[in-house]
Amino acid sequence: MKALITATVLALSSFGATAAMDPYVETTLISVCKTGLSNNQVQFTKTMQENRINESRIFPRLVCNGESFHQFAINNGADRTANRIARYLPGKVTIHDLTMIPKDELLYVNF
Repeated sequence: MKALITATVLALSSFGATAAMDPYVETTLISVCKTGLSNNQVQFTKTMQENRINESRIFPRLVCNGESFHQFAINNGADRTANRIARYLPGKVTIHDLTMIPKDELLYVNF
């Protein structure tokens, strides 16, 4: 069942916003969005386990009311939920991290 939900979510996310979503998947994702707003970690964990959601696949892609799930949680005051899922967001690496050049020697270019 877990593989079916994950496969369905991934298949539907590749079609874009106009594709019809399976009602079960849509209901499951809505419950995740609503539970995330509660900022209750026990309830959030229970919802994730009951629906067998793979956090590393869903959270970078989940959009609630036009915002990424992380931004949605932050904007609605669910800071504990946002902190919990922050590890699933794509990371950022800059050239500054690799070169360790002092700040006064950095060259800033806009294009």
